[in-house]
Amino acid sequence: QVQLQESGPGLVKPSQTLSLTCTVSGISIETDQYYWSWLRQSPGKGLEWIGYIAYSGSSYYSPSFETRTSISRDMSKNQFTLHLRSVTPEDSAVYYCARDPPGGGYFDEWGQGTLVTVSS
Repeated sequence: QVQLQESGPGLVKPSQTLSLTCTVSGISIETDQYYWSWLRQSPGKGLEWIGYIAYSGSSYYSPSFETRTSISRDMSKNQFTLHLRSVTPEDSAVYYCARDPPGGGYFDEWGQGTLVTVSS
């Protein structure tokens, strides 16, 4: 059974870097052809895709986030981590990690989401 679990601070100050970790169980994040994404949803906005890290270790980001985002991974812990720099209150949202399976185009496994508030 595949499970994804987000973890990280619930409160971040403006201008700081938000770091959230997704711990994956039931499958290795190096498994061929799987992609591991971060998304978010804030009040009044739809779901936004932030970026992914691939099974190969390569990463790709939405143009809306690419200048201040990176995603890294720790294979020994089977985790991948989002780093979002220079946050503002507009970055307050529920953040999700999700799996994009072979064939792509959708997410078949999700974490439960974690609420992050950006406030001084």
